[in-house]
Amino acid sequence: MLTVATPRYFHLHLVSDATGETLINVARAAAAQYKHTHSIEHIHSLVRSSAQVERIVRDIEQAPGIVLYTLVDPELTEQLETGCRNLGVPYVSVLEPVLTIFQSYLGTRSAGRVGAQHALNADYFRRIDALNYSMAHDDGQLVDDIEDADVVLVGISRTSKTPTSIYLANRGVKTANVPLVLGTAVPVSLLQAKRPLVVGLIASPERIVQVRQHRVLTLKSEEQTDSYVDRSTVTDEIAWSRKLCARQGWPVIDVTRRSIEETAAAVLALVGARR
Repeated sequence: MLTVATPRYFHLHLVSDATGETLINVARAAAAQYKHTHSIEHIHSLVRSSAQVERIVRDIEQAPGIVLYTLVDPELTEQLETGCRNLGVPYVSVLEPVLTIFQSYLGTRSAGRVGAQHALNADYFRRIDALNYSMAHDDGQLVDDIEDADVVLVGISRTSKTPTSIYLANRGVKTANVPLVLGTAVPVSLLQAKRPLVVGLIASPERIVQVRQHRVLTLKSEEQTDSYVDRSTVTDEIAWSRKLCARQGWPVIDVTRRSIEETAAAVLALVGARR
């Protein structure tokens, strides 16, 4: 008789003096390694005062668990650590080991600036510009000026083109995406594009059908034809898109078992190799 592991839950307190994005990503990456254990996240962001830390310590007392933090102010750090020690809960400064290595190698201390990675600098505005571009060039829109893109994602319906485009835009990559529809002519501007890296996204027929069926049910749409979720038709669509990419010399990424982040990382690797 097979036994099914009962999910275990634990409290995870994430304390940051900025947005907490770095902390959340690190915590989730670590938590994902424990298949049958799930974290109940308590996110405490923009922590800048002693009163805030005091409230956080009370919250930790009500729901004891692991405490991860990124605090620049040494007084707030000491207050939080003292509270954790008194409660007997484990706590870790996520950035401290990294900053220690930087300090040792560079021979200078960190500036201690809160949220320094979110400065309104040229890189920030480059990301905003990329995001605006990607939103305007989603799903084949404004395809005639596609030459301005850094990357163009192509693929049949439900190959994660839009979310991957948005993720890349947040990395500062101007990304357009163009749907490939069997029986419909591919835009000439796409076929003749020279500057952008065109990348084909594909997936297994099973995966495409599953996602399309879910979309039809979610939208309760009667507009989609039976062929939209027909496995044989989907197989033909995938084969055609593969041949098109091969003929054009466009690299192809199989997104069947990839997350959006993994697909974007593969695209960025192609961009780097091209440069």
